[in-house]
Amino acid sequence: MFPIQYEEPVYRPPSEARSFLIQVTIGCSNNKCTYCNMYRSKTYRVREVEDIVKDIDTYLTAARRYGTLPKRVFLCDGDALGAPMDVLLPVLDHLQEQLPDLERVGIYATANNMLEKSAEELKQLADRKLTIAYLGLESGSDRVLKLIVKGNTAEDMIAGSTKLLSQGWKLSVMGMLGVGGREHSLEHTEETASVVSAIAPDYFSFLTTVAVPGTPYHTMVEKKKFIQPLTSKELLEEMKSILSGIQSESKEILFRANHVSNQFPLGGSLPSDTPMLLKVLNQWISECPEGIYPEARLSSM
Repeated sequence: MFPIQYEEPVYRPPSEARSFLIQVTIGCSNNKCTYCNMYRSKTYRVREVEDIVKDIDTYLTAARRYGTLPKRVFLCDGDALGAPMDVLLPVLDHLQEQLPDLERVGIYATANNMLEKSAEELKQLADRKLTIAYLGLESGSDRVLKLIVKGNTAEDMIAGSTKLLSQGWKLSVMGMLGVGGREHSLEHTEETASVVSAIAPDYFSFLTTVAVPGTPYHTMVEKKKFIQPLTSKELLEEMKSILSGIQSESKEILFRANHVSNQFPLGGSLPSDTPMLLKVLNQWISECPEGIYPEARLSSM
């Protein structure tokens, strides 16, 4: 049993599996993305600092009893970077006071969150070890972003990410295979590669779009309205197209496609490992039967 009570469901990136999770916000400030049902049961709000600090102290009291103080912390829920500075700063200060061996704090972010914070505010947060953000890019196509009601444009993604990276943060960007359906696949792949190249994040990953029952996206797929799902082979071809189009001269981008929704695990460093990755994908594509659709294994995205 956890020593603190979370307002479930609670999500975090795979790389934050060993982190101490703290709910700074509840839900997602946008909560309109057609493919997502993660926070549809919640109404967005920012928690009171006193309640957040109480959760931290309760958890750490139990952790000290077993000698297992965390070295990494992740701030939940969906886009906690949207919380005001008078919430984030005291929470981060308290974490540093209580955790002298704290290595870093991570957070989900949207383009709007990054744009709303000034460069100075982002620097203040980074100085308090909030130094990695996870951005759901989903697609670099404005047409697709509008279709899935993401709430921002590709240019917003680039501008917000550039500001964040300039203040000493690391950035992990996620793209969604198949999110634009067959009709928008070409535009989706070309523009996604272009935006990732412009951002040059530290990390880039894929997940495969799943039409989760109960979401507007699922309804669009069922009614064949705007969205025609891609076959397993077409999804691999999308991955190949995006990876082949990413150009990063300033630094290496650590790439992973090991989300449970993906058909096969794949990873490397871009662009140095791009030829190897494309060779593997070509092999998979040649062996993948036509007309086969991936199994919807996720209950949520």
